[in-house]
Amino acid sequence: MSPSSPTSASSTAPQPNWRFAFSSPVHCLALGFGSGLAPIAPGTAGSLFGWASYLLLAPWLPNGAWAAFLLGVFALGVWVCGRTAQALQTDDPSPVVWDEIVAIWLVLWLLQPAPQTPTVWWLQAAGFVLFRVFDAIKRGPVGWCDRHVKGGLGIMLDDLVAALLTLAVVFGAMHLLPWSASHGA
Repeated sequence: MSPSSPTSASSTAPQPNWRFAFSSPVHCLALGFGSGLAPIAPGTAGSLFGWASYLLLAPWLPNGAWAAFLLGVFALGVWVCGRTAQALQTDDPSPVVWDEIVAIWLVLWLLQPAPQTPTVWWLQAAGFVLFRVFDAIKRGPVGWCDRHVKGGLGIMLDDLVAALLTLAVVFGAMHLLPWSASHGA
């Protein structure tokens, strides 16, 4: 996410805090159940929450259901992130981390070669780090989406693009590096 940029000079905008986060289910989701309220690197905190929640969800959600689940939570994210950004009177508020959560779920799901294989942890760590880099630096298509697509869709889309770039790099490395094929990846 980009730093918050005011869409209004109003001094009456609510402040993102615990009270705000739990004032509505919409804000609670958008702020990642409070993970987006981290005082430093809220996007990273939201992504870590996403990783932890993925590990809890993965055993209960069949592999075939993940695509439908992710489409649903992406669509929900367009709405909750847009509503929360409007309430906070900013284009892309830093505490709104539902976009990071959904994007890291996509990365982790597609990097899951098979449950509990030796490669799963390093693949997840590589995916996490690369996703955070692509999301934070906002270069190329990620930056284009961040600058040109507004509202809830814009909040969600730049993280989706960062996730897709992450997957392209990891899968590319897995196919180019000779040792990756021999380690079950």
